Amino acid sequence: MRKLIPIYVRIPLLYAIMFAVLEYFIDSGDRPAFIKYPIVALFHIVFIFLLIAIEVVLNSVEKVSYHLLSPEEKVQYDLEQTKPIAQQEAFKRWMNKFTASKSIHEEADVLLDHDYDGIKELDNVLPPWWVGLFYGTIIFALVYLVRFHIMDEYNQDQEFATEMQVADKAVEEYMKTAPDVMDKDKVTLLTDASAIAEGKTLFDANCVACHKADAGGAIGPNLTDKFWINGGGIKNVFNTIMEGGRPGKGMIPWKDQIKPTQIQKIASYVLSLQGTNPKDAKPVEPEAKEWKDEATVPSADKTATVVVDSTAKK
Repeated sequence: MRKLIPIYVRIPLLYAIMFAVLEYFIDSGDRPAFIKYPIVALFHIVFIFLLIAIEVVLNSVEKVSYHLLSPEEKVQYDLEQTKPIAQQEAFKRWMNKFTASKSIHEEADVLLDHDYDGIKELDNVLPPWWVGLFYGTIIFALVYLVRFHIMDEYNQDQEFATEMQVADKAVEEYMKTAPDVMDKDKVTLLTDASAIAEGKTLFDANCVACHKADAGGAIGPNLTDKFWINGGGIKNVFNTIMEGGRPGKGMIPWKDQIKPTQIQKIASYVLSLQGTNPKDAKPVEPEAKEWKDEATVPSADKTATVVVDSTAKK
């Protein structure tokens, strides 16, 4: 086998197998195990050293054994080494153990008495590799039975929940560095407490200088009433923060300084302040117009229903 696989292939192959096994079984997060854990890196070095040492020892033993052979044995050994790998005795012995096959000269020992028009049958045994694999499946089935049906370690629902937690964590980590794709067409109003709280934090850090902490307005307009210069609603407020206010005298665009998803939270927080009526709020700007959401505006073509009292006296 050492002749079949050269040393320059054998050592890297064994090292790659060991590397793959360690990385599979050691949970090191988003970094390789040998980088996160120095002891693993040390094991890599020791393993490579052992591979080289074993090769050196085996090569030395082979040379010493060759020198101990008689001249006739050396000739026979050299002749054996010149044969193709499939014709060498060592390879034949290995294949015989792997397949338990009989040579053509030994077929008489396994020949059955059946004879069908001159066709005879050999009573060959199952190959050891097949038998070993079959017994392996039995052992696996027993372990599976005990682990999941007797000890009830975990079921598919629990496995799914665990994998979803891992996936959610991976998405959370990805979103920290992922490109922000929120825009005016996709933005929606956020109402959950965590998003509103984060929006307030961002508002306090970036907006209070012009709009005051209560959003009642200072340099900028009052954001708590129903009058808007560039339109109300989540899409208009989001777009105003992104692209800026009135040309020449309005708010600067914030899209280069704040992420779009963060602007969504700021806009949602601002809209949550509607109707709070802060003290000393700034008067309505001349350009501002009353904003009514389309969902709350009654349709003009709807006909009022008139209820007539049929019992009333005329």
